[in-house]
Amino acid sequence: MLMRHVHDTEADAEAVRAITAAAFDDPPDHWPHERAVRYRRRVRHLARTDPGGCWIALDEAGGDALGVALALRREGTWGLSLFAVVPHAQGKGVGRALLDRATLYGRGCLRGLICASSDPRAARRYRKAGFTLHPAMRLSGVVEDRTGLPDPDGIPVHPGSAHHLHLLDSVDRRLRGGAHGPDHEELLRHHRLLVADTLVGSGYCYLRDGRVELLAATSRRLATRLLTEALLLVPHGTEVTVADLTAEQDWAIDVGMAAGLTLSNAGYLCVRGMRPPAPYIPSDAFL
Repeated sequence: MLMRHVHDTEADAEAVRAITAAAFDDPPDHWPHERAVRYRRRVRHLARTDPGGCWIALDEAGGDALGVALALRREGTWGLSLFAVVPHAQGKGVGRALLDRATLYGRGCLRGLICASSDPRAARRYRKAGFTLHPAMRLSGVVEDRTGLPDPDGIPVHPGSAHHLHLLDSVDRRLRGGAHGPDHEELLRHHRLLVADTLVGSGYCYLRDGRVELLAATSRRLATRLLTEALLLVPHGTEVTVADLTAEQDWAIDVGMAAGLTLSNAGYLCVRGMRPPAPYIPSDAFL
């Protein structure tokens, strides 16, 4: 097995997409064009910002891609954006080698975050790496009862843009100990940004195609208002997803249930050197 850094090229980005598709039984030819483009952009973004944390494993004989790990560091907070191994290479040490390289990149970071699937092998690896595993939940479905959502309560929410980057990073530092920095610029390319900025606190939410990608706020009241506004903006009949919710995000569960969404178990939020940020809904790509 050969290990090398993921390069900022279309070829490597497509190789990572193929690994992901095989590992999660999600055929790449079933991906909508927009999703494939967005995924390759994510890979190339991290290859540029965090070359030391992005690793690909290759078969030494034929050069076939076996697995990938993409890790990032943001102001003392380390995160694992992607960890995938193709089925025929699982259980052969490929995943362990990749995770070792990715976690080494986080050496010196005080905090760590991973949005993990329910795969017991991955959970075991993360626990051995020193992470605390918090069971996570997902809200999904169609917003059936908009009248049941919480009242706006006088808190204004307005569209955000690159002009709000300092506000976003400030909220990040307060909640997770490190700003997302360049990740906000990438998120803005593909998502609608909502911002709440009041005398008593601030917050933001990214939304795309019914999925809440990332939400952070300095109070539960602001977080509730942002999530409510996001759900109200989803077109009628569109499937909604709000994922990676731990027990600390019961405010989000209350909003989702009021909207008629279904709650289910879904993997783990893994943390090291910190408690799960709250009120906060992480991005599984940028944490």
